[in-house]
Amino acid sequence: TLRRHIASIHKGPYHKWCKAENFLSMLPEDTRARKLELEGLEKNQKMQQTQVIDHFNAVEPGEAPVFYSDELIKEAAVEWLIATDQPIQAFEHPKFKNMIDIIARANRGIILPNRKQAREDIIRLFKDQMKRLRERLNV
Repeated sequence: TLRRHIASIHKGPYHKWCKAENFLSMLPEDTRARKLELEGLEKNQKMQQTQVIDHFNAVEPGEAPVFYSDELIKEAAVEWLIATDQPIQAFEHPKFKNMIDIIARANRGIILPNRKQAREDIIRLFKDQMKRLRERLNV
């Protein structure tokens, strides 16, 4: 294999290149040496079993997720309606219902676009719509 060829013919330049590029040598003897070194460390250190806790993200106090309830969603929706000065019919709009349906499927929260992202998306949608309109009218 290429690794054996490099190990037998170009070992010195390869090690020099690895050191210069901060690259981990993959020559068979180097990988074997690393493996033996790790096994020696494991024998000296007490093996520790991972815990389930290691696999989850910690939640800061006060950041606990709010569980769904019909009353809570109604309260949040009405507060949003008032705070953003939306018409009452906004709840009946199909796009609003579609957005809520999509959000309801999220299991780890959602990330809403910031102003800049929303602006770029609106401009892109407008340009796409104008392009489709031009194509339709030119036919």
